[in-house]
Amino acid sequence: MEAERTEHLNQEQQRDYTGSKMGMWLFLYTEFLLFGGLFLLYSVYRTRYVEQFHTAAATLDTVLGAVNTVVLITSSLTMAVSVSAIRKGDRKLSVSALFLTILFGCGFLVIKFFEWKAKIAHGLFPGALEMFELPQGEVIFYSLYYVITGMHGLHVLVGVVVLLGMLTLLMRKKINEKDFIKLENTGLYWHLVDIVWIYLFPFFYLLT
Repeated sequence: MEAERTEHLNQEQQRDYTGSKMGMWLFLYTEFLLFGGLFLLYSVYRTRYVEQFHTAAATLDTVLGAVNTVVLITSSLTMAVSVSAIRKGDRKLSVSALFLTILFGCGFLVIKFFEWKAKIAHGLFPGALEMFELPQGEVIFYSLYYVITGMHGLHVLVGVVVLLGMLTLLMRKKINEKDFIKLENTGLYWHLVDIVWIYLFPFFYLLT
C-alpha cells in the first residue's frame, strides 16, 4: 500500500514537473517572438540606412559592451552550476553560485547605467535637441538602441529580482534535490537573457 502511494506521488510530481517545464518553454517562446520582432525591425532599417547606422554605432563603447557580454556569459555559467549543484544535493554550492549570478546581473545593470548616462550627457537620446541635427538614420539607430537594450535591461532587472526570490527559497530549503523546478525554470529564463544579449552586442556594437 505504501509503495503504491509513493509511486502515485512520484507520478504526480513528474506530471507537475512536465507541465511546469512546458509552461516555461511557452513563455520563452513568446519572449523570442518579442525580441525577434525587434531584431527584424532593426534589420529592415539597417539595410535602409547602412552608412548612418555605421556612423551612429561608432559612438557606442565597444569595451563596455564586451565587458557586459563576458559578465552575462559568466552569469549563465554560475546559473547552470547552481541548478546542477542543487540537483546533486549540494546546497552550499548552489547558494554560492546563485549569489554570484545575482552579482553579475547587478554588475551588468550598473555598467549599462553608466553607458546610458554617458550617451544622455552628450544629448544622444530620443527627444534631445541634438538629435534633431542628426540624419534620420542615426536618429532611428539611437531610438532602436534605447528601446531594445532598455527592454533587455528590464528583463535583466526582473531576472535579478526573481533570482533573489530563488536564493531565499534555497536558503530556507524550499528548493532542494527533490524539488528544484522553480530554480531550473528561472535558469532557463536567465539563459534567454544571455542569448538575447549575445545577439544585441554584435548588432549594435560591432556594426563597422
